[in-house]
Amino acid sequence: MKKSQQRIESHISALSKFTSTPDKGVTRLTYSQEDLHARNYLKEKMMEYGLNVQEDGFGNIYGKLEGTLKDVPSVLIGSHFDSVPNGGAYDGTAGVVAALEVAALFSENKLTPKYPLEIIAMIEEEGSRFSGGLMGSRGIVGSLTEEDFKNLKDKDGISTVEAMSRIGLDPSLVKQRDQKTMKAFLELHIEQGPILEEKNIPIGVVEAIVGLAQLEITVEGQAGHAGTTPMDRRADALVTAAKIIAQLPDLAIDDGEGSVITTGRLNVFPNGANVIPEKTVFTVDIRSGNEENVCNIIRKTKELIQSHSSNRIHISIEQLLYIQPKALNEDIRSLLKEKSSALDIRYCSINSGAGHDAMVFSDFTDVGMIFVPSKGGLSHCQEEWSDSHHLAQGVQILYEAAKSLTQVES
Repeated sequence: MKKSQQRIESHISALSKFTSTPDKGVTRLTYSQEDLHARNYLKEKMMEYGLNVQEDGFGNIYGKLEGTLKDVPSVLIGSHFDSVPNGGAYDGTAGVVAALEVAALFSENKLTPKYPLEIIAMIEEEGSRFSGGLMGSRGIVGSLTEEDFKNLKDKDGISTVEAMSRIGLDPSLVKQRDQKTMKAFLELHIEQGPILEEKNIPIGVVEAIVGLAQLEITVEGQAGHAGTTPMDRRADALVTAAKIIAQLPDLAIDDGEGSVITTGRLNVFPNGANVIPEKTVFTVDIRSGNEENVCNIIRKTKELIQSHSSNRIHISIEQLLYIQPKALNEDIRSLLKEKSSALDIRYCSINSGAGHDAMVFSDFTDVGMIFVPSKGGLSHCQEEWSDSHHLAQGVQILYEAAKSLTQVES
């Protein structure tokens, strides 16, 4: 396992350098130059481990080890390689690196699977560039249509198609993957919370993933001079947005049961110090382990927002994303627990409060997911860190599970 640990550390260190914010965390937005450097690195390593490498029309990367059986579904292992702004080196990346290491172990041990093994590195899980999140996995399963994908634009008005073309990707290859080509999907991820570290347990087998919704709110008023427009004659879009945002936390608190609500992005137009804001656009992220709670908070959020509309203020709401809470496959969960026990690696069952690509795949194939501890429970920040020994233990579990699922020939 020492060799695995060293390779894991090397890959994470190398990928962390592909950032637009050196010394201020990892900022690797989808279809950026940093994305291009990271994908070239990943493709090179996939080929080094004997995989056949391809990219789809969304920019997801696949490294495939063919099996002896023909026209049978693949076992997929992977995660995403984009980041939040000024994020850490482990969120998503650790799961891609773990998948790479599974492929390395297959190659090193000269294993021949019956069912194909595919390592997958996905784009835009975070939604940091193009709103909504989970874009790569949603594109694969078809819940993000080709039309909707091509209509997406970033905050600078650059479309997905234009951004892809800038780094040499071909958006004409966009298409949904046939569900029949997927036998199972496995994902390793850092926990992004404190539970495993506090329990001193290296592995969490994920039972279920929280449901989530994302809304984008546009508030439109009237621009005006900051010094000459009387207070009672203003239609200030930012003041209205601020009043709404200030009331949102109470909706989740009143709902209870672990529900959470977050405004993570706010853009102001024209964004001048001496100009009354004409328009604001902000996001609302709603999460709960209970679908009824998610729907209830969405309804109350919309009611709150509309209550601030007036003759001078126009407000529109767009639902960017809605995914139900997902229980992961019972057989895969049992397999991961069985392999953990056989390897004498301590584990516990855990639920995920964050959304993951695994939840998207769970409607289309058998899905399993494991967590490794996050130091201090920190994530989405420069201080994010997970022990490579824990990651190597997670790899061993995935490796043994992949051997079982691909029916490796001895």
